[in-house]
Amino acid sequence: MNKIKIGWSEVSILPEGRRVDLAGQLYERISGEVETPISVTALALECGGDHMVFVGCDLAATSEKLLTAVRDYLPDDCGFDKKKLLISAIHTHASFSYADRSDSFSSALKALTALMPEGVKYAPRVSDDSADIIRGEEAKQFLIERIAKAAIEAWNNRAEGAYAAGFGRAAVGMCRRVCYDDGSAKMWGNANTANFTELESGNDGGIEMLFTYDLNKKLTGVVANIACPAQVLEHQNYISSDYVGKVKGFLREKYGNDVNFLCMIAPAGDQCPRDLIRWVDSPVCKNDPNIHREKVIERRADPSMFDIKGCTLAAKRIANEIFWALDDVTEYVTETELVHKNLTVEMPLRRVTVAEYHSALRTIKEFFDNLEGDVSYEDNAHMQIYSGIVARYQLQQTMDIYPIEVHIARLGDIAFASNPYELFLNYGNQIRARSLAKQTFLCQLCCGSYGYLPTEKAEQGSHYSAFVGSGTAGHVGGEMLVRKTLAEINKLF
Repeated sequence: MNKIKIGWSEVSILPEGRRVDLAGQLYERISGEVETPISVTALALECGGDHMVFVGCDLAATSEKLLTAVRDYLPDDCGFDKKKLLISAIHTHASFSYADRSDSFSSALKALTALMPEGVKYAPRVSDDSADIIRGEEAKQFLIERIAKAAIEAWNNRAEGAYAAGFGRAAVGMCRRVCYDDGSAKMWGNANTANFTELESGNDGGIEMLFTYDLNKKLTGVVANIACPAQVLEHQNYISSDYVGKVKGFLREKYGNDVNFLCMIAPAGDQCPRDLIRWVDSPVCKNDPNIHREKVIERRADPSMFDIKGCTLAAKRIANEIFWALDDVTEYVTETELVHKNLTVEMPLRRVTVAEYHSALRTIKEFFDNLEGDVSYEDNAHMQIYSGIVARYQLQQTMDIYPIEVHIARLGDIAFASNPYELFLNYGNQIRARSLAKQTFLCQLCCGSYGYLPTEKAEQGSHYSAFVGSGTAGHVGGEMLVRKTLAEINKLF
């Protein structure tokens, strides 16, 4: 057993005085004001001969290219192994995109664009080329420098300390896929119909918690692992760190402004902050082409989980659980064992058949034959299942297997495991249930972003988040990932 060293850092990624292209959604948005600041938070852990540096980002997603660029930007004498740096995203849809707009289109839209007749083009919902908008390479470089700064500062700030583990439970994440009696399913589907049968999966209100302290038992930071993406405010036109930023605010009100907060989003690809049974509408969701409600019945339920009031309530539920868990801490670990592995896992590309490809081509041709004017974001949403099939058929001609980066770690009786997907809840449940660790932290959208990874049931139900263009892997890859993750965790215990 060795003494543990802990270091924290928080660095703003708010581009002062600049507007941003807001990431997320199938339509374009450009930011106005700042609702909640956005930042990157780094936690460095060192014990014995091993270490890890984890950076959580108030972004919709990270990417393999971003991770590589950050590692390349770090100086060779940064003090830690660059392969032991992890970056993840909370999946807020109110932070900035760091790619050129032309590069931020999905492969499905690119495939649709390639099939457009002469004279037809994609017409963005919002287009603004003003110089005060930070985007493209400038935005990417800005983010690279801030992530690297946080990682180095956390490493340099490390000092002997202690940690404690905790657990809480808050009803924040709920299933966002609705099933019907013909076997189909819809993301954001309407449950107010006689054909509704069930929500496709359950939910997990459990919150894995880790608290860090200095040697005087003063709280220095909180890690919370929550099975719900931070996307309450996903249709708004301001910058926000969503419920994560509000939890941080509640923690600092109670424990001081020097307390850090790192949120790891657990597998939650089919989860959301909204109750689809007690649906509470909001005007801002009308722009989402996947949400259609012809008649909305007024419900006595949570406030709209599209708006600030709902976001604040979700944050209060999480913060209260953290408060109660902190009150119960009696055991402080100062000497422990840390083992960290950076693994490459080969994943199978989800394929489409020749028949599916030709059927999709026919559907797209019929769409263009009847199109009047240019292609809108709503058209793109409606055609995405077909253009995604075309894009996947083209990709699978040259790719069958692709590598992903997965991190596995043991800290005393706690396990950590990452994945680069919007991984559906049931995969996370399978890992946690069979893990030999006393507590298992799972982090999605970490060290890359390869789209949704649905279950077999979701693939059969189809729709957005489960059709082939929604992600690179299917349930066969998901089952492989579960087995590999479990094997690596359990080797350490």
